[in-house]
Amino acid sequence: MTLLRSLLSLALAAVTTPLLADTVWLKNGDKLTGSIELFDSGKLLLKTDYAGTITLDAGKIATLESERELLIKQGDFVGERAKSLRAAGQGQVELVNGEAPKVVELSSISQMLPPKPLVQDLAWTGNLSVSADYKQAENDIKDYDIDLDTRMRHGAWRHGIAVEYDHETKDDERKTDRVELGYDLDRFITRQFFWQGQLKYSHDRIEDLRTQRTVGSGPGYQFWDDALGAFSMTGLLNRNDYVFADGSSEHFNSAAMEWDYKRYLYGKNLELYSQGELGAPFVDEIDYIIDTEAGLRYKLNSWAALTLKAEWDKVSAEHGDTNERRYVIGLGVGW
Repeated sequence: MTLLRSLLSLALAAVTTPLLADTVWLKNGDKLTGSIELFDSGKLLLKTDYAGTITLDAGKIATLESERELLIKQGDFVGERAKSLRAAGQGQVELVNGEAPKVVELSSISQMLPPKPLVQDLAWTGNLSVSADYKQAENDIKDYDIDLDTRMRHGAWRHGIAVEYDHETKDDERKTDRVELGYDLDRFITRQFFWQGQLKYSHDRIEDLRTQRTVGSGPGYQFWDDALGAFSMTGLLNRNDYVFADGSSEHFNSAAMEWDYKRYLYGKNLELYSQGELGAPFVDEIDYIIDTEAGLRYKLNSWAALTLKAEWDKVSAEHGDTNERRYVIGLGVGW
């Protein structure tokens, strides 16, 4: 009976003991508890049970405390692992790491996040959306679109992967069957300046222009990248290879300006975004090329979102222009 009573007491203690939580003290005297997800660019993301994930301005934080291991970066790229954090003086925090704890200014910390198993400072974000349209009237139309956009950042490197597949049939006849792949590799020189290498591939089974391959490189500038959004621009010199349905091909160089913008609103429940490219080929036959999309994502819950986007592709050429616009609504997941 004594053993049973002891086991019940331990079980009750395990149930009633709260999970370790991180604590944030604000300069106005308020105290918040939750789980630190990310500290970056002067913003702290704190996940709470009572208000979801909230964003705090680092300038409003007095000090922090955490019993978890965190990766702390005081420079742009190099970091150290702290076994825990202890509250310190105003605008300070104590990093506990073995026998050599130290107090640092919160303003000196450029990034703070829980270390990942393989790449400690890996920050991975992305969206996957799927849309389908089926219309049965005089013509049977089926349209499917799958869109993946993801980014991974660690140290001085950032990887971007984009995949899109679009398939449309009209009365069982294929009208669109296209796949697009893109990969960007950024190497940050400073916190804002980076150098980008880019690969793009597009294959269309319907149009006369069957295959497009682009390899480019050039400098970029990250205007901001924080919990509330990001904006960057990149200038590229590209090598383009076009292959047509009749087997002929064209090869030319071009200059391009790319942008990537996103902004979170209403407690990160709504995301506005725009990305695209304005290109000027070094050939007389083509004046300019525009390939862009813009849209919004509305979070339905912690992982699902409703996506609405508009795409615009235009080629201004000597022998005629192409001007395509497309509007898509779908459901997706984000992380």
